[in-house]
Amino acid sequence: MMRCVLGILVLTGTSLLLGTPARGASEIVIAIRYLQAEGTSHSHLYLFREDGNLLRQLTNDNSGQDSAPIFAPDGGTIVFTREKSNNARELWSIDPLGKALKKLEAAPDWYVSVKSSPYFTNIEPEESASSNSSASPEESASPSATPIPTYKSPDGSVELILREDPNSEDDQIDGPGHGKHYLLRDLKNGTETEFEKIPGFYGVFGLLHESQDKDQHFLFDGSLRLAFFDLQLNSTDGDTVFALDFTGPRLVRLSPNWAAPIPLPGEAAFLTFTENRYVPIPGSKKTVNCSYMEHWDERLNKIRYAHEKSVALCYGASMYRPDKNPSVITMRRGAD
Repeated sequence: MMRCVLGILVLTGTSLLLGTPARGASEIVIAIRYLQAEGTSHSHLYLFREDGNLLRQLTNDNSGQDSAPIFAPDGGTIVFTREKSNNARELWSIDPLGKALKKLEAAPDWYVSVKSSPYFTNIEPEESASSNSSASPEESASPSATPIPTYKSPDGSVELILREDPNSEDDQIDGPGHGKHYLLRDLKNGTETEFEKIPGFYGVFGLLHESQDKDQHFLFDGSLRLAFFDLQLNSTDGDTVFALDFTGPRLVRLSPNWAAPIPLPGEAAFLTFTENRYVPIPGSKKTVNCSYMEHWDERLNKIRYAHEKSVALCYGASMYRPDKNPSVITMRRGAD
């Protein structure tokens, strides 16, 4: 089953304007709607330090749902959308200290011109799909026309060989157990390891690729050395995503359901937009599908940017990294 992540966006900017608060560590602003058993819950903006510490709640207006927060390129302002009950949308700005809240007449140029940034996905680009459809029936029907997919890491250290056994029932479907005959080949010493022997194996199917470059299948940054695989669980739980950590090697499941890995260039870390299905709401018999922003370091330790054990929806997020390029990385719901 194909999945498409919500729009992931990136802005650049490296200099701080005079008067901008001096903040050395990266910070992330997230629009979070904490769901409750009764009454109407509202999405507000929360500012976290990259290490997961909540710095402050930035907004608390209950007249609408705050969403799509984006840091300005200098990090001194956050612009966001407030969606009213009558479907009206207002634009507001606030600073990272929770001050200077102001309604805007129009969106700043930088807010409007934001472009999609890379994330890992299983959705093929349209041009790839159209080119595949041009293959002749004879080529499509011939087993010899489809070689075993192989992928070499950018540093030339390892290679993935996605072979399947036609006699294996597990290899005939996208589901648990699939991919046990995939090979991890160490190109330096020549050793090969079947995936079913890698710690954490439950099943893998498709190798995810970067959204803007279908030929980019690895996330190598500093000590971070990863590839990502999807797997269909069942009709209720949908798909999930595993990270193959080459330093182990080991396979680590990123979520009970879907998770979209978002690179943080220049850091041995990445974010995920993570989905959790059928989470029970405390004090009721209801369950809801939740979404969160999470941070993973080079050891695949996870931080969730939300209250502990919360039932919540993420309505967009933006990270300001004053000493990195790009300096702002943003995820906005529903954007292209």
